Amino acid sequence: LHLSAVKLAELHSDLKIQEKDELSWKKLKAEGLDEDGEKEAKLRRNLNVIMTKYGMNGKKDSQLVDTNYIKDGTESDTLDDPRLEKLWSKEPKAKTSGKFSDEELDKLWREFKHHKEKIREYNILLETVSRTEDIHKNVINPSEENLVKEEILHNKHRELKEKLRSINQGFERLRKVSHQGYDTTSEFEEPRVIDLWDMAKSANFTEKELESFREELKHFEAKIEKHHHYQKQLEISHQKLKHVEGTGDKDHLNRNKEKYAMLQEKTKELGYKVKKHLQDLSSRISQGLQHNEL
Repeated sequence: LHLSAVKLAELHSDLKIQEKDELSWKKLKAEGLDEDGEKEAKLRRNLNVIMTKYGMNGKKDSQLVDTNYIKDGTESDTLDDPRLEKLWSKEPKAKTSGKFSDEELDKLWREFKHHKEKIREYNILLETVSRTEDIHKNVINPSEENLVKEEILHNKHRELKEKLRSINQGFERLRKVSHQGYDTTSEFEEPRVIDLWDMAKSANFTEKELESFREELKHFEAKIEKHHHYQKQLEISHQKLKHVEGTGDKDHLNRNKEKYAMLQEKTKELGYKVKKHLQDLSSRISQGLQHNEL
């Protein structure tokens, strides 16, 4: 697939999460706790998202090209969404305006990429729901089983609604930041943490629960920053390793290989922890939002 060192580490983390979820599902199924097949369907959707994200679904245009904005710009990468492309080409490229430092431009590009992923996941879910609806419409005799499927469809529509709301909120934030620059008084900086905090404020949490969630988000953001640090170090180590391979210095090469292996393992480990923590936090918010609807 010609994935970069960072993308390979991310793929490893995603697959580790998927494997853990599938093992949990197998236990549930053995106990007869997934009769309607909704958990199995969600696992399939998650796997589809992973395969699409890393270009493993047989479609040549689906793979994300990994780039570092500061290193080589973003010309070799695309955002796959006209609104995002238009917004990115308007403001951030005016480097001379002084509105964004190189570090802020890099951060803003990460936010654009994160938003692109949200749109991609929404579209995959939308396609899944549409297929399920088509199958459901072709059923002639309604039965108890079909009533269960209607409930599953209702849950999927709610999930779509949540994702679409998150996309619209995220786009408005990108538009504001692109035009005005970063707010130095903002509580959180990472896009995933900002998303979670915005959703948490709409969920059915008490003041005490919300305050506790805010503190947990601060720890989560620190974990993400640490992961970003190791990702950057891994990229640098990968570039050095490629350079040393051409020199023929075996001792130097072995030292670089050891450092690269250590950084790769640490990046994988942190990536898994970040994604598992994100999964847990998202699940708690979803439960709070569902209580609101009830």
